[in-house]
Amino acid sequence: MQQPTVKLSRIRRGNNPRKFFDPVQLAERTASIAVHGVLQPVLVRPVEGDPNADYELVAGEYRYRGAWDAHGPEYDMPVTIRVLTDEEAANLALIENIQRAEMAPSEEAIAAATAVGKLKGDRDEAARILGWSRATLDKRLALMNCSTAVLEALTPKTINLGHAELLATLPKDKQDLLLPVIISEKKSVAELKKTIEAAACNLAAAIFDKADCATCSHNSSLQSEMFAEAIATGSCTNRGCFNEKTEKRLDTLAYGLKDEYPVIRIIRAGDNHTRVQLVADGPTGVGEAQAKACHACESFGVAVSGLPDSIGKIFRGQCFDPSCNQKMVAARLKAERDAKSPGGKSSAGAGTTPTSKGEGKPAHKEPEATRISESERVKVYRHSLWRKALRREVGSNPEVANHYLIAAAMTGLARNITADHFGKIFEKVLDEKPASELSKNLGAVADVALDKRQMLTVGLAVAAIDGMETDNLTCLCKFHQLDLRQYWNLQKSKDFLEMLTKSEMKVLADELGIRKALGDGFAKLFNKSKPEVIDGLLAVEGFDYHGKIPKVLCF
Repeated sequence: MQQPTVKLSRIRRGNNPRKFFDPVQLAERTASIAVHGVLQPVLVRPVEGDPNADYELVAGEYRYRGAWDAHGPEYDMPVTIRVLTDEEAANLALIENIQRAEMAPSEEAIAAATAVGKLKGDRDEAARILGWSRATLDKRLALMNCSTAVLEALTPKTINLGHAELLATLPKDKQDLLLPVIISEKKSVAELKKTIEAAACNLAAAIFDKADCATCSHNSSLQSEMFAEAIATGSCTNRGCFNEKTEKRLDTLAYGLKDEYPVIRIIRAGDNHTRVQLVADGPTGVGEAQAKACHACESFGVAVSGLPDSIGKIFRGQCFDPSCNQKMVAARLKAERDAKSPGGKSSAGAGTTPTSKGEGKPAHKEPEATRISESERVKVYRHSLWRKALRREVGSNPEVANHYLIAAAMTGLARNITADHFGKIFEKVLDEKPASELSKNLGAVADVALDKRQMLTVGLAVAAIDGMETDNLTCLCKFHQLDLRQYWNLQKSKDFLEMLTKSEMKVLADELGIRKALGDGFAKLFNKSKPEVIDGLLAVEGFDYHGKIPKVLCF
């Protein structure tokens, strides 16, 4: 049976998944066809409604181009004619190119991704149709992590497959930055690997939850399973994502300490001289009495390390005024030397007294305060009181909780609800820990009884309140008309008095009416030490402490 032929001019080119045709191979094919003609027919399908063509090319574009260049549009092209749908034609074109091993890996990646898309994500079926193993399919699909520019460079072999596999592990904007350097400097695959390894982040040192990292394309452990070229396992090549998750974790650690310390700082590189560990004894000790006084200072707190060698570590008992600390240490050492010298005086006799800030100097009369200073520690205490009161108000009224939660979400404040904080509420309500995967939490919440779910909604409102910044917190307190008298009593607030100077305590005594209640005993009480003054203010006989709030704690 004679092979059918069709004039080249009546065959239009189809949708070939291979876009790059090697000019050397095409020239060789053209030269052969010029001498011997086309020996193997191309695959075409009939088309209708096209005045310029009767058939469309499905497979055999090298032969089609070679025949056109060698013999022109009137050449009688040997063809195999099959009636095909668009999808059947696309699949045959892809398979023909793959089986001939003529496609670039980048073209195979794009074509494979198209095939998987048509099969609604069924990779096993796609691999079967393409005649690949599942591993080969996954390797080609992983190349789709490459930027468009990288794929375009791989197609004509401007870069090697190894280059593309390494670049696929990086965010696309980083790929586009490296690509011109690789091409212009002719960097080898080995050189690129060293560059990426040097910039990668060590996942073993990560302080955040790494559950999502297990399936991330930027995890080198996964990359080594996918590609022939990959950096050492256990690294993250997406520094931006790594740093963002690290910062969120540092913020969470700092937030969790807000009820323990007045000052909480995340320490960065360059903060070496902004803090010092507070100690009582030794060559850097301030003395036992002074150390106790320092705990009431507005510069006393905790540091959360953001430094590479101690990332995420918490350093408690920090003094954030090293200059003052040095003065306290010098005062202690001087007092000890004076005490040992002939006729020397003790530290008390030397005219120094421990204080929460800047004492250890020659004693002088403290200036009388006219108001209670809003130190950082007092502000933290005040805001903690507001949050505590609001938590109780909202926790006892689901309708109010729902009201405030909706308002917070509409204002963009739902971002204040952290997974760690709400997770603790979830665990307290249901006596089980939440999962890190959405699918598991969807199942867990589906089984929660309606009353418990309502409690969790209240918990969301509480978590939003706990995370609010001061301005929004103040706004909520005013709207709620929060009555602090139900939640604060001086007799149960010794820690508040310890923040104040003796002079500020006089202001407090005037505000609350304690000076009047003490009468002539007021001056006598304030001639005593600070601890004795505090005890005295908390035990005024016949004085009604209930319902009296200092102005400094109000909103």
